[in-house]
Parts: sequence; structure tokens; C-alpha cells
Amino acid sequence: MADKPVYEEASIDGQPPKLASIPASDTTVWADASPLLQAACAGLRDGELIHGDNFNLFAAMSALEIMDPKMDSGIVCTYYSIDEAIENGAAPIPISLDSTIDVRCTIDIMDHLLACEAAWHKGHSLAQTVFSCIYLLRLDRTAPHALLHSYCRIIRATCKAVVSVVSDARTHEEEDLFTMTYGLPLNGDGDDKCLSILNAVEETISRQLRACKATSSKRRLPEDLEPLQSNPNLEEGFCKALLCRLRFRKHFFHVLSCMKRPQGRGLESARKHIASCLTELESILKSADFLRSCFDESCEGDIDDKTTASGFEPIGFDAMLNSRLSAPTPPRAIKILSWKKAVEYFVKLLHDLDVICSYSLDPHLESLLRFVVQFQKSQPDLVARSHLQLLLVQDGKLYGRDPFFAVINKAAALPEATKNHDIQKNESFLQLGMLVMNLLKILCTNAAWQRRKLGKFLQDWRVIYVQLELAFRNEYGEVSSSSNDENKCMKIFQHILLWVEEQTYWIAFRFLILGFELELYSTGEYCMVYWYLYAVLIKLTEKTHLMMAVSHDTAKRKGKKKKDSPKDLARESRIPPAVLFLQCYICLAEGLTMMLAALRNEIPVFHSPSPFNTEHEKFVQHFELLQRACIPDHVSYPSYKESTTHARFSTLAMYNYFKDAQRIAKEVKSSFSNDPERLAELRKLEQVAEHNSVAQNVICRLGALDPSLKVSFEFSHHPFFATVVVKRS
Repeated sequence: MADKPVYEEASIDGQPPKLASIPASDTTVWADASPLLQAACAGLRDGELIHGDNFNLFAAMSALEIMDPKMDSGIVCTYYSIDEAIENGAAPIPISLDSTIDVRCTIDIMDHLLACEAAWHKGHSLAQTVFSCIYLLRLDRTAPHALLHSYCRIIRATCKAVVSVVSDARTHEEEDLFTMTYGLPLNGDGDDKCLSILNAVEETISRQLRACKATSSKRRLPEDLEPLQSNPNLEEGFCKALLCRLRFRKHFFHVLSCMKRPQGRGLESARKHIASCLTELESILKSADFLRSCFDESCEGDIDDKTTASGFEPIGFDAMLNSRLSAPTPPRAIKILSWKKAVEYFVKLLHDLDVICSYSLDPHLESLLRFVVQFQKSQPDLVARSHLQLLLVQDGKLYGRDPFFAVINKAAALPEATKNHDIQKNESFLQLGMLVMNLLKILCTNAAWQRRKLGKFLQDWRVIYVQLELAFRNEYGEVSSSSNDENKCMKIFQHILLWVEEQTYWIAFRFLILGFELELYSTGEYCMVYWYLYAVLIKLTEKTHLMMAVSHDTAKRKGKKKKDSPKDLARESRIPPAVLFLQCYICLAEGLTMMLAALRNEIPVFHSPSPFNTEHEKFVQHFELLQRACIPDHVSYPSYKESTTHARFSTLAMYNYFKDAQRIAKEVKSSFSNDPERLAELRKLEQVAEHNSVAQNVICRLGALDPSLKVSFEFSHHPFFATVVVKRS
């Protein structure tokens, strides 16, 4: 485009266009393009566009729509540069000659910056959110205004800290605009002193607040203390409103700093600052009534949609000022969160960070994986997930202290002494450690990114299993008599091979259930999904049972019992509660598979082919990544058809899998009395089983005879096991 004439955009109201911000040169000339655009508009019908002969669909996806604020980054805006905005009084210092209005406007700027910061955390670009503030873009200008200067400095330092955390965690690929700073002034001289500057301002306002409370007493005010503003009746309210905002920023910065300390050393301190942040946010919310009542003016529109507590528009912001810096693509339409929504966002963020800080840094991998999965159920945002990842993986170690071979050693139920064995230097074991580390990182990403990565990741786990198995056979396949050290190596290989299999099926299970969370499955596909889930759960349960038996054997040898008592033998013959827990899943998956298959085979409405792809194609689309990794072995579309083709209401009535699930859930609950998470899960499973058992009886009795019977599925009791709802239309 550089060798072609450049035209200025015409103004929408028909007035002559503004002078171009880019001067004409020998190769360019500025001209009014309005007549050309008007002629084009008159000759085009809705949906048509002007294009050349080589224009195609790919080009259409990359095309720019002239005069569309969402697409055209060169559209005429209020100001073309920061200097122009300042010259036109967009960001005055002082904000107002009236000190009362100056304080109120400063609070409005603070509130709007909070809303901008929340919008940035939600995925919008830094340039069009936080750095839409002209005061931040020219921070040196705010030096005469101590209050505004201190707040802007701590905001800039906070943004830098958040960018650092997300960049170090490298989870920002999912929100790719988050860490892009586009040359914005994020690094400033003296930002390391932002807390001391803030503390000085806070102390001054605290003294003023104490002075306000002392006016009714006999004490005299210090002569060197000047009021914030000219109205003594509003002084105390303004002091409180400012203090809670300044203190929130101070404690939030401390939270970020403490959580970044190595090996979780700052978690205890971070929790104290989190509690202080939540207290200050409550005070910020309470200050809204005062700020709305202290002026006679009334703001227009719904107060809940405003980005400030007072309801007034903030001074010193222009979202379009940095639109050309926001990306090499057209700028996004930015919807800044309301002030209330922003406060709610930070409350949730702080609660999520508190959950991370309260974690005990358990070295057991199984407990850790359960914690991460449970944490993800609250749908934490990027900042919280980045902090979790940095806590888990530091310097190639778990929590920055435990080598991953030692973690695997414990997870594979090997004796403590083997964690320092030289076998950990084997290339396959080094790769396995990297896989475990990457698994933790993947589990800290958002659900969509996580599922995509886990699907591809399964092949790596399958490959490492084959490599370990080959190494084991090459080393010990033909050994008849071996030394103690060789026996120890054999045991390490055997335990870890079994653990890798168990872990692989756990990842496959996680991959499948994330599809329900992301709503990737349609009702017509539930049958094949539950069938595949059943196949994966069978293998997962089998490997878990074997792993627990091996673990029990290791613990038994460690105890050096000479002879087993009959009571011990009876205890060993029982199925472990963790295995029964998985069997409950199996019964529900099998029950739903057979019910859905019977409905499809006997009621025509449930067997409506898609006009876009066949059932086989859907099977491939959903399970291709599992099939490539051969998870499980010998599972294919023909085996799915063979398993479900003959399902009928008559065979369904013969056996009720839901009753089995209900029975197991009731029996195993007592084993998890000290585990509130699993206990809650069992209650949900029991509810699904109970409802589905009743629904199955109704369907078997009336399904084929009553055409008015309507069967639907909802996830009211459990996130991935559907509850069957039967109604008459």
C-alpha cells in the first residue's frame, strides 16, 4: 500500500474531513474520499462488497471495513496523539481548581482504572484498557499531584508484576494479547519506590482522617496539616474513600510479590494481605453511597453500568488513543467492566489466590492432581492460574524443591530409598519427568486449551511407555539370576510402567469429561461418548487396582510383618474404596450407554442422522486423538456398533446398572468421611443414579407403547453424568 495514494477517511456527518495527521509527500496526496464511498454505497446491495478478481474467502476474512470502529484503526478519533490530547486539556493537572471536585475526580480515575484492570485481566489489550489513561502515559506530569502520582505509580508497578507472572508461566497463549505491551511505558524509573511513595500519601490522609475525628474534641489540629478539599462536611468521607482504595492497591501489590517468592515461602504472608484486600474492597463498596450523595448533580443512565462509584465519567481517558498500538490487526471493541463487576472480579480473584496459598504443598502427585482439578472447577481466570503454575513448577522441580523423579518414585509406590537411584539419569526417566512437569502446566490452562493439549499429549505418554518397556526388556528380559541392585532396577521399571499406564488412562478420562464442560457433545452423540468413557474407566480402574495392590505390598514389606493374621487377609481381599469409587462411574457410564442405545434403536426420533456427517465421522472427530494413541487397545467404531446395536428396552429391564451405582455410592461414602470433596461427588453420583433408575423403569414400561413420552437429558446433578428426564408431551 506504500506506493499507492493514501486517502483520508470522510467524516460521517458530511462535514469537511479533518487535516491528516500524516503529512502529504512527493509520493502521496490527500483527497476527500467521500464521493467515491457514497457512489459505491448507492450501487451496492446488502451483503455485497467491492473486490478484485483475485479476491477470495481467505482474503475476505482478513479484509478491513472502512469507517467501522471495530475494524478501521485509522478512523477519525478525538485525538491523534498524547501530546494533542494534553494540549486540548484532556488530562489536566490539577484536575480542577475546585479542590473538592479535584478529589472526587481523582477517586473517579482510581475506580475507572480498577475497571480497566479487570477488563485487561479478562483478555483485552493493555493498550486499550489500563493504558487508555493519559495520566499513565505521561506519568511525570502527575508529580505535582501527589495523590494521583502515587496511585498511577502503583498501578504501573502492578501491571508489570502481573505481566511478569503470566509471561513466566507461559500460559498467555490462550489470551495472546495479555502480555503484549506495544512499547507502552510499563517500565519506569523509581517504580521500586512506588510503595514508599504510596505509604507517604496514605499516612498524610490517615492523619487528616484522625484530624477530622478530632474536630469535635478539644484537641487542636496540627498547623502543618492542610485539608484535602474545601468542604469540611465532606472531608471525613473523602478520606475514608481514598484510604480504602490506596490500601487495596498496596496490599494487592504485596500479594503479587509474596506469591512469587520461591518454594512457596511467601504464601503465609500473601494470605494476610489477601484478607486485607478483601476488607478494603468491602470499604470501597460502602463508599459508593457517600460519593453519590455528596454532589447535587445526578448522573445519567443506570448507575450499575458506570465504571466509577460516583457514577460520573472519569477525566483523562481515551480508549481510541492507543488503538493503533493495540495490535497489528484491527482494534477490538473494548467493553470496560462496570465498577461493581470489577470489584466482583477482584473479590473472586483474591478468593482463588487464597485457595492456592492455603494449599499444603503436598508432595503426593495424586493429591496434587485432584487439587488442581478441583481448583479448575471454580473457573479461575488467567492471573490465578498463572500463579498456581509458577507455584507448582519452579526451576524444573515440584514447588522448586522436589525433583520430579522423587515425585514419580512416591506416586509409583516405590520405597523411599530408590528416589536417589542412578536409574533416574536414564534418558527415558528424564523424559518422563518432563512429561509430568508439562502435565501440571497443561492442567493450569483454561478448559479449551487444556483439552486440546491433553489430546495431543496422550501420544507422548504412550510413546514413553513403549520406550520404558523396551528399555526394561533389553536390560532384564533374559536375566535369570540377578544381583540385588538389578532386582531394585527391575522393581523400579515394573512399578513405573504400571503407574505410567494408570496416568495415561487418567489423562484420557480427563480429556473426555472436559468435552462435557465445553459442551462439545450433542445429545445424539452422548451414547458413543459414554460408551468410550466406559471403556476408558474400565482400564483406569484396572490399573488403579493393580497400583494400589503394589502400594499395599510395598507398605507391607516396609512394616516387615512375619505372618498375616486372618483379619489382615480379610482386609486385603476387600476392594479398596478408591476402586469402588471408579466402579460407581463405570456403572453410570454403562447404564447411560445402554439406555441411550435402546432409545436410539427403538424410538425413531432418537435416530435422526445428521445432514452434515455420519455417525462414524462423528466418532472419528471426537476420539481420533485417543485412537491414535491406542487408548484403550482394540476399541474402534465397529466395536462400538457391535456393543450397542442389539440394546432394547426388554434387555434394559433385565439389569439396572443405575441401582448398582446407587448401592456402591451408599456403601463407599463411609470410607470418605474425612474427604469432603469425594463425599460431595458421591452424593451427586447417588442422585444421578437414583433419578436415572426411576427413569429407566418408566421408559422400559411405557417407552415402546406411549408415543407421547418425551425423554431429555440435563446436567442438574452432575457436570458430566446426565440425569434422564421423562415427560409426557
